This record gives sequence, structure tokens and C-alpha cells, in this order.
Amino acid sequence: MALSYSKIKVELKEILLSNRPSELYAISIKGTVPVLCINNTTVIDESLDIMKWALMQNDSNSWISYKKRIQFDIIEENDNEFKYWLDRYKYFDRFPENNRDYYRAKCGEYLIKLNQLLECNQYLLTNKLLFVDVAIFPFIRQCANVDKYWFKDTYAKLANWLNNIIESKLFVSVMDKYLEYNSEQEPLITNFNKEYIHIFPRRR
Repeated sequence: MALSYSKIKVELKEILLSNRPSELYAISIKGTVPVLCINNTTVIDESLDIMKWALMQNDSNSWISYKKRIQFDIIEENDNEFKYWLDRYKYFDRFPENNRDYYRAKCGEYLIKLNQLLECNQYLLTNKLLFVDVAIFPFIRQCANVDKYWFKDTYAKLANWLNNIIESKLFVSVMDKYLEYNSEQEPLITNFNKEYIHIFPRRR
């Protein structure tokens, strides 16, 4: 979404994590996705860093500059605390030291804060989409998908926020399905208008 918003031209290479090509490891020894190869010396292999890089190239609607410190505080709590409890909520049977309700309640400590932020705004900090909304919504979506009815009933405003993003033109425009990459295929170039780079995206 950040690459599309910033109008960055990319070559997409859609992979299965169970069948990672050697090209992926040649670019990044971590072998994780997404990974963005900008040139022979610059590779970015963290989602948040890819977003930051894209917005440094073009941020026409000031996604990242508005209340920047608050945005990053929300993202930091998402990445360092919420994601920890989210994994346990999603896969509670792998963590039998507590039950699913306990893990759901721990997720709720963060979700309540987000829901309160939406009392007066369409999005988390204002009435327009920002960096923070795009950065954390995939994780909120994962949480909502565990029990959609509970999530909608408990966090109505957050559920509406999530739905607004999922139905947005930006989200829909980047969610095409692609064939698994192989080295013999023609380059799959997105129809944006900046420099040529290539990316291994996360397989959906």
C-alpha cells in the first residue's frame, strides 16, 4: 500500500514460503518476506522500513509527518506488545499456560485504546488515512478474523475503521492475486511511475 501510494514502480515476485527461490536468499540471507531490493547495495527486509523508504520518496498527503511521535508510539506498542499477545490468541492451543480468553483480554488492552482514538475521527488520529493506520491494520485484521462477531460487537468503531481500510481503493488496488514466481517468467512490473526496483512480497 505504501509503495502504491508513493507511486513507486516495482517488479513483483510472488513466492511460497514453502518453496523459497535461491534468488531470495541471494538478496537477503534472512530469507523472509517482504524484502525490497533497490539496487546492488541497498536491500530493505522489514515491512515498516519499506514503508518508511517509500514515503521518503513521495508522501503527497503527509502520511508520516502528522503527529509523527504519536504515530510511532502506537506502532511501537503494536509491534512490541500487541503482536506478542496476538500470536498467543491466534494459536492459543500452542500456549496452554493460559486459555484463549486470557490472551484475548490481553489483546484487548491495546484494542480499547485504538477504539477510543476513533471516538472523534474516521481514522486513528484524523479523518484521513495516515502511516499508522496502514502500518498496524494487518495485525488488527488478524485479530478480528479469529472471532469476527466478538470483535465487531466489542470494538464497533475499530471494526468500522478496519472495514474502511479493507474497502478502500488503495487496498483493493494492491490485492491482486499473482502466480508463484519462477525465474523463467516475464518481469511483472506494476503500473506506477517511479524508479525500477523489485520486491518479494508476502504470499497471501
